[in-house]
Amino acid sequence: MKLTGAQIMMKVLKEEGVDTIFGYPGGAVIEIYDELAKSDIRHILVRQEACAVHAADGYARAGGRVGVSLVTSGPGATNTVSGIASAYMDSIPVVIFTGQVPTHLIGNDAFQEVDIVGITRPCTKHNYLVKRTEDLARIIKEAFHIASSGRPGPVLIDIPRDVSATAIDYKPQKKVELKSYNPTYRPNIKQLHNVVKLIKNAKKPVILAGGGVILSNASEELTELARKTQIPVTNTLMGLGGFPGTDPLWLGMIGMHGTYRANMSTGECDLLMGIGVRFDDRVTGRTDAFAANAKIVHIDIDPTSIRKNIPVTAPVVGDCKISLEQLNRLLDKEDLGNLKKKRKKWFDQIQHWKSTKTLSYKQTDVIKPQFVVEKLYELTQGDLIMTTEVGQNQMWAAQYYIFDKPNRFITSGGLGCMGFGLPAAIGAQLACPDALVVDVAGDGSIQMNIQELTTAVQCGLPVKVVILNNGYLGMVRQWQQLFFGQRYASTCLDFAPDFVKLAEAYGAVGLRATKPEEVESVLKEGLFSKDTVMMDFVVEKKECVYPMVPGGAPITEMLLV
Repeated sequence: MKLTGAQIMMKVLKEEGVDTIFGYPGGAVIEIYDELAKSDIRHILVRQEACAVHAADGYARAGGRVGVSLVTSGPGATNTVSGIASAYMDSIPVVIFTGQVPTHLIGNDAFQEVDIVGITRPCTKHNYLVKRTEDLARIIKEAFHIASSGRPGPVLIDIPRDVSATAIDYKPQKKVELKSYNPTYRPNIKQLHNVVKLIKNAKKPVILAGGGVILSNASEELTELARKTQIPVTNTLMGLGGFPGTDPLWLGMIGMHGTYRANMSTGECDLLMGIGVRFDDRVTGRTDAFAANAKIVHIDIDPTSIRKNIPVTAPVVGDCKISLEQLNRLLDKEDLGNLKKKRKKWFDQIQHWKSTKTLSYKQTDVIKPQFVVEKLYELTQGDLIMTTEVGQNQMWAAQYYIFDKPNRFITSGGLGCMGFGLPAAIGAQLACPDALVVDVAGDGSIQMNIQELTTAVQCGLPVKVVILNNGYLGMVRQWQQLFFGQRYASTCLDFAPDFVKLAEAYGAVGLRATKPEEVESVLKEGLFSKDTVMMDFVVEKKECVYPMVPGGAPITEMLLV
């Protein structure tokens, strides 16, 4: 049976279970789009190519599957780089198809030719330039396998136009086998026995759980471990929801804008169990002062992450879910009855930190952004999928909304990519059509990709956008206020659109609150609408995110309200 490269691509995508592609057409992918139009795969037309990857990212996280995007060559391909880099840093399984000029023109500076494989090599888990149509099916199969296995990540496939147009005798592909790529899923049992000993001997233990817990679907195993061993848990930004936020053992988020009790507990603990974390700088602060008195366990599927930033006592290379399952079974054989009594002083100390230094703000006659997020939680009780933009809005959402379940908080954590939230919300809504999906945004970052309101409206998606509008690029302004003599260089957004009118121009519903007493009614109207809604909350202009750890300081040295 003769099939063109474009036909082969559709066939293999169906075999991989793909039902949705986010993309933007162009000349180098015109044959692919022609076949896509004949298939039953749903295509979502975004309005900028980076948003195709952001939307695929949100789709992957909310739906628990590989996200797929398709763009043309040249500027179409280069526009995807921010989305690819964000997915790479957050370990999200996305496959990106880019068009390329015909093979005989590669290297000739042809129209809309760029070396996208070279450009994205540092920010993809793997990438391919397909040189023969005969290789296309195998490469697509490999890409999905690589993207979704081990530590997940984005894989790019660059397809020259002649490869997609050429017809060949198609042969179905066998199971993917890559001799040089075999992630370690099962942990070393000897190391797990060492971890058991460390747990039993610890008087002041803390679990630090990151995004790897969510990616490996290990939330239940983590919760079982914490409750079984009576160890308090703190989450990274990417790990929020990996452990129930309403559980008494939860300490809150750790790091630069973490809770006082989480940071202090980490600083004072004698055992720190890092599970599915990278120990990045926003978590650790000054590394030589991070958990300085603790023995450190690090469980991660990526061996290159272990000891990369922090010295480790007990390294455990393996899938978080499998590792925690085995660890819990080993602990079942131990006598753990005295652990709670043994750690009473530790829990008393944590309770003291919690009661004396809580997250707080002072509500005045001007809307406080924290109040909006708290009211959002009050009305939804955690039953939503939240995406965020990047900046103060992101931190207030992480601090004041409580997540009890995984895959409910979707944010650009590692790259911190402004403009992520709205397209990610579109992807999440398509993956979970019955869920309430809310993008918490700032008035600066929402404008990065506000054109995607058209995508949401066109697709009939009831995505909600909550803008915390303070008239500034708030996080940069906060640093200028605290550390640069209040010189607000290029951070004032006093010339901005009317977001209500702009929403209406795109065909969405626009709402606004300017007083605290209007917040609840606007949220209720917006959240319960069946339409795409943008809610503009005019908030305190110079509110800061606290606690805050200054750059280069230990996480125990926090600026408080």
